[in-house]
Amino acid sequence: MSFAESQSPSSGAVPEQPPPPHNQQEEEDESSKSQSKKAAKKEAAKQEKLRRRQEASLASAAQSLSVEEDDPLSSNYGDVPLSELQSKVAADVREWTEVGALTEGLSERYVLVRGRAQAIRAVGKNMAFLVVREKGFTVQCVVTAQPDTVSRQMVKYAAGLSRESIVDIEGVVSVPTVPIKGATQQVEVQVRKILCVNKAMPTLPINIEDAARSETEIEKALQAGEQLVRVNQDTRLNYRVLDMRTPANQGIFRIQCQVGNVFRQFLLSKDFVEIHTPKLIAGSSEGGAAVFKLDYKGQAACLAQSPQLHKQMAICGDFGRVFEIGPVFRAEDSYTHRHLCEFTGLDIEMEIKKHYFEVMDVVDRLFVTMFDTLNKNCAKELEAVGRQYPFEPLKYLRSTLRLTFEEGIQMLKEAGVEVDPLGDLNTETERKLGQLVLEKYGTEFYILHRYPLAIRPFYTMPCYDNPAYSNSFDVFIRAWILCVCGCSSDLVTFQSHLPLYLLIMCL
Repeated sequence: MSFAESQSPSSGAVPEQPPPPHNQQEEEDESSKSQSKKAAKKEAAKQEKLRRRQEASLASAAQSLSVEEDDPLSSNYGDVPLSELQSKVAADVREWTEVGALTEGLSERYVLVRGRAQAIRAVGKNMAFLVVREKGFTVQCVVTAQPDTVSRQMVKYAAGLSRESIVDIEGVVSVPTVPIKGATQQVEVQVRKILCVNKAMPTLPINIEDAARSETEIEKALQAGEQLVRVNQDTRLNYRVLDMRTPANQGIFRIQCQVGNVFRQFLLSKDFVEIHTPKLIAGSSEGGAAVFKLDYKGQAACLAQSPQLHKQMAICGDFGRVFEIGPVFRAEDSYTHRHLCEFTGLDIEMEIKKHYFEVMDVVDRLFVTMFDTLNKNCAKELEAVGRQYPFEPLKYLRSTLRLTFEEGIQMLKEAGVEVDPLGDLNTETERKLGQLVLEKYGTEFYILHRYPLAIRPFYTMPCYDNPAYSNSFDVFIRAWILCVCGCSSDLVTFQSHLPLYLLIMCL
């Protein structure tokens, strides 16, 4: 039901309005076109005004930064001309030090770093501070006027740089006596040279500090009577390049990279073969109408819902164990956390020698290995994400809890939840069972197996000792689902009879 329909009076039907007269309809169309043209002209004028303002700001900045008198140290600072950025002679890139590698062990060492000028602050005429960012790491750089090394014009130049400009900085690493709050690295670079490789516009559509701000921080400020800038979703998407520079987004993409890497390496170590299946196919992958249909050179085609069929073909083709990391497309009208129109699927398929526990064992160890690796290798990234989107670390056991469906039903009944012992669990009962498992066993990751046969697909094997149940299982996990507009913690089910979809974070 549409919003308009849901607002209709419940008693009686709303009389249908007759269509407007032909002339009236034409007048309305002309009026609409006229309004569209006016809006387009207004937007074009706005963009042109912004362009002129930016050009004027650049010209003003260039004029203010021009050397008023000859500076014998002018070679230590300035804008790098385009001709100098052309590839001429092969250079050793090892002379650069990454910002993330700047530690106390490099104290008193001369380094060359490249990054974006995230924050700039002048202190009088003889000192300026720059926070330089590279790949999510930041370091504080200090430009102090000194005879024979740093001129006051150089300090003025550094202080006048626009934020997000790319700069090359040469200097000496020093260790301050007090902790640095505005940077990830607890060292400073005493600047000797600063060259601007690419200058950003003086006024940016969004500031990185604003885009990186958490909702919690904004709400606390409002309660204290202070109003902070909130960057809305549409603005983030319009200027996605800038939004991707926030520490949280940097962390999300790097964590996603690690998820795929751990998934691949673990399965390769278990004798799986990686395959690549077609995503443009003639019919639906799993049946149903939830597919994106399109015309392919005069023939009907659709985007693949799953690599299910092709994985099973690979098993029948004697590959034994296969996996794929690839896009999945589902045209489902669902606004819950369970369905996205497009996401990356991590799929596995394997033959069973004797017992379905063989698959459970692989899935069990896969997830635990993934959790362990992310906690170990992505600590800084998880911390960065948590600052903007607070979340609780996942609780899981070294030996994963396994419950039969009957045991799960019994826990629900003891908690006063009425549920069909041979029926499927809905979202609410799954959540309730997750809460009960956490309270009793202290884990948010567990496996529920021996599901009723009636609620499983036709190809699921019945249990040998009770044909009312099946050799199947679901993996339950409290996953942290992140979107560009916010985040939420909820329970996600990974079903064994479908491809294994690992969706820890989605963009």
